[in-house]
Amino acid sequence: MSLHRKGRTALVLALVAVVAMAFRVSWNALRDIAGAVGADDTAAMLYPFVVDGLMALALIATLVLTGDARRFALRVLGAYTIASLVLNYVHGLVPELHGHTVDWGRLADWDPANWALVLLATSLPVGSIYFGSDLVAKVLHHRPDPIPTASTNAKESTDTNVKRSTADLPVSTPAPITPNVTVLPRPVAVGFLKTTLPAKPYPSIDPAPAAPIERRVAAVESTRPRRATGRVPAVAKSTRPKRTPEQLLAEARKATADWPDAKVTGEGIRRAIHTSPANARSLRDTILAERATTAAEVA
Repeated sequence: MSLHRKGRTALVLALVAVVAMAFRVSWNALRDIAGAVGADDTAAMLYPFVVDGLMALALIATLVLTGDARRFALRVLGAYTIASLVLNYVHGLVPELHGHTVDWGRLADWDPANWALVLLATSLPVGSIYFGSDLVAKVLHHRPDPIPTASTNAKESTDTNVKRSTADLPVSTPAPITPNVTVLPRPVAVGFLKTTLPAKPYPSIDPAPAAPIERRVAAVESTRPRRATGRVPAVAKSTRPKRTPEQLLAEARKATADWPDAKVTGEGIRRAIHTSPANARSLRDTILAERATTAAEVA
């Protein structure tokens, strides 16, 4: 185990050394590019840390984040890797950059290519501020998923066995029913004894035919409580005497004496004199007819 750990440590140290040397090579090119686009000596010295440093930060973020955040970190890593590669390539194509004799803002002879390269070189620091802050925020707010333990796996497997559907169980098939028939063996002839007549087989005993089962329809008992039957007790009966049609009409006239025609409805009369809906509609029609006759006579 200790040998394996030492091998891993040596591998990590070798990787760090290779990355440091590669950064030194890229640092020379990026420093000259920064000086060509107008950066002073201090800014030109810090410019490689802005580009290659964000690449290292994005690489660490891809090892920590998951899902969409990890894909975002990979895009940032890829974009800055391509940008650093382009600037290193331009540094190799323009010898004047090595001696700092190139004019400011002139990275290519063709104007559109020069404008694109200057835009790329000047936008990388601003992009490092934005993307670096976003990656750090995503790493700080990242919550890793809990690692499942042995007890959790055992509980899930137990729940799976308990929740198994009864439809998955095998269906038992009943054994076929055969009639009870007695079969006697055939007689065997013996040569050294005297001949005997073959024994007659006993007739097979067939089972008596079963009588067909009659299917009868049985009434299903209702689970609802049965309604009480019988005579209604005297206490439950209304003590109010039954009114005649004339009495109902008189009460309706009295109740609706000061009502306008629009208010004279069956429901209003029913609530006013406490009668049935049918009687209320009949009284409504009568009262409206009387009002119409009175209005015609006055006119």
